[in-house]
Amino acid sequence: MKSILDSEIIQGYIRMCNDGWLQGWHERNGGNLTYRMKAEEVSECKPFFKKTPGEWVSMGVQADNLKNEYFISTGSGKFLRNVILAPQDNICIVEINDKGDSYRIVWGLEKGGRPTSEFPSHFLNHSVKKEATNGEYRVIYHAHPANLIALTYVLPLTAKAFSRALWQSATECPVVFPSGVGVVEWMVPGGAEIALATSKLMKEFDAAVWAHHGLFVSGPDFDITFGLMHTIEKSAEIYVKALSCSGGKIAQTITDDNLRAIAKDFNVKLNEKFLEK
Repeated sequence: MKSILDSEIIQGYIRMCNDGWLQGWHERNGGNLTYRMKAEEVSECKPFFKKTPGEWVSMGVQADNLKNEYFISTGSGKFLRNVILAPQDNICIVEINDKGDSYRIVWGLEKGGRPTSEFPSHFLNHSVKKEATNGEYRVIYHAHPANLIALTYVLPLTAKAFSRALWQSATECPVVFPSGVGVVEWMVPGGAEIALATSKLMKEFDAAVWAHHGLFVSGPDFDITFGLMHTIEKSAEIYVKALSCSGGKIAQTITDDNLRAIAKDFNVKLNEKFLEK
């Protein structure tokens, strides 16, 4: 491998950043992506790490189960549209210290910078998802999909309201996210408050709607995580169009019994508290 950019994991990361940009989810420097690296991926990339790593930076949050881990992260203030053009300037790899409360940059952001401002939110939620999935989940992705954001102005800001609307708007939704989606009321982004609120929801869900802001999702790899974001936004788009075409009145939809039939045929367990008895 002549360059760290030849690494399969870095290539996959770059592709996901670009896919999100092409969907129109990342205006200016909006959105961010983090990935918890596997040991073999770290070993493959280590020969290209900085000879002198950056200084340790306290995150203001702590997680025992993420001590000494490595993450790939987008840079704060960086534009995802530029990741494919100059990865070394727009993304980075960070190492977590042996206390699980600080990071240092070991590769990337060659022209200066730091990991995404929402890294503390990502970090806490990586901790939650690592524990909840026995280490399977490695990706956390935040984007600004317009149709889903629009729904946060018209639907009640509850997990039930959003889960039902999304499940009923596209047949594959009960299969892709049978637990439903959580909802966080509007909070200032990037701080400890929204990080903690989201981490509570991510114990139960793989996706959390950030009211009037965007969507926060997690998964085991890039394809499944991107696919979750894509499916939720497409369902929201269908619902927005249906409301727009009908003056806000839905004439017919997928019933709760239909949803149960889908779950049975695809062998998934729907979150029954979101269904009518």
